[in-house]
Order: sequence, then structure tokens, then C-alpha cells
Amino acid sequence: MQVRPLSVGLMVPVNNTTMQPELLAWLPEGSSCHRVGIPRGKEMLSPATLPAYLAQSEALAKDFADDDIDMVVYGCTAAGLMAGPARDARIAVDLAAVTRKPVITTASAMGAVLNNLGARNIALVTPYLDAVNERLLAFFEPSGIKVDVLSSFQAETVDELAAITQDEIAARARDVMRPGIDAVFIACSQLPTHAILLDLERELGVPVWSSIRATAWQAMHTAEMV
Repeated sequence: MQVRPLSVGLMVPVNNTTMQPELLAWLPEGSSCHRVGIPRGKEMLSPATLPAYLAQSEALAKDFADDDIDMVVYGCTAAGLMAGPARDARIAVDLAAVTRKPVITTASAMGAVLNNLGARNIALVTPYLDAVNERLLAFFEPSGIKVDVLSSFQAETVDELAAITQDEIAARARDVMRPGIDAVFIACSQLPTHAILLDLERELGVPVWSSIRATAWQAMHTAEMV
């Protein structure tokens, strides 16, 4: 797929310093990214804090209304997963109305890329607590994607999340691999994965994708359609 360099407006939790550089690494050379950080506390996002977080997101999205960008990326993986597919789609519509730009969400990109791969039985690595992991499984269900194996770091705070290394992630990816697995997916746009995914694909013999890689793939497909 040949796509020109893209100019992207990125919305992520304020503590997420991983997605911007890794998204640019997956996008065509020469792409640019204007990042807006959404304020949040030290605790992991939860169903109870989700409504206030979404309200902040919509208010901050106005920063992109006058920007000369191709699209807005809502990179808040946990927020999209907890919202569920219908609400996540509505988030994209609401942000598009505010920004007057095409909007893609990381949560929807995850399902889209797995469907494109034809993956139906996957192994999943996440940093999340059970409340989000359960929503993640439910998010995939309408697409017919079954999570055969799930391994979670169970990070309780954003500091614990930020401390997870790419070597630890790679070890988890190897550990969840089983016969019959169509793909390995590493969920969360804060986890560093760009340097390990292609090597893991060669080693494991199946596609290995991350939230950030999926978002870049969806952004490039969106650019072809607009």
C-alpha cells in the first residue's frame, strides 16, 4: 500500500509518551503528529472514571479544529474498549463533529486489522486489570474473534504501566503462543512494541500486532479513502 506522508492529530492520555514516536515509525516517512494529552490521575482508567475522561476528550479535541491535518487518531485504547464497539463508534462521530476531520480510534483499529488478517483464534497480551480485560474480550466478540490465551501484566497504576519493558512484552508474547493461534496481539498504546514485532513474527510464525501498529494501518487505509 503506497500512501503519502500523513499529518495526524493524536489524542492520548497525558502519561502516554510511547504512541507518538511509535505511530510515526509505522506511518510513511515524512509523516507528522500533533499530540494532545488528556489529563488523568495515577490510577488506571476504570468504568467509573470513563464518563469524565470522555468529556475531557471531546473538549480538548477542539484544538484540532483549525489544524491542517489529515485526520484525528483517538489513541485511548482502554477508553475505547470499556466504551464498547457502539459507544466507541459514537466517540469517533462526536470527535469528527468537533474537529471537522476524519477520526479513527485505536480500539476499532484493533478489530479491523484482525479481521483483515482473517484471525479468529488469537493470543492476547495486555497490561490491564480484569475490568478492562473483560471489556476487551467483549469488544472482539461481535467480530467473531476468540481470545484463546490472555496474559496480563495487571498494572494497577500508570507508573506500573510505564515500567513495562519491550523485553518483558516479548517474553509474554512467546509464552502465550500455542498451536492453532492465528495471531498474537499486544493491546495498549502505551506499551513499547515497535522494535520487537517483526522479529516476533519471524520467530513465532504468525502475525504479531500491537495497538499502535493497528492504528497506523487504519490511518493509512483511511488516507486512501478520503
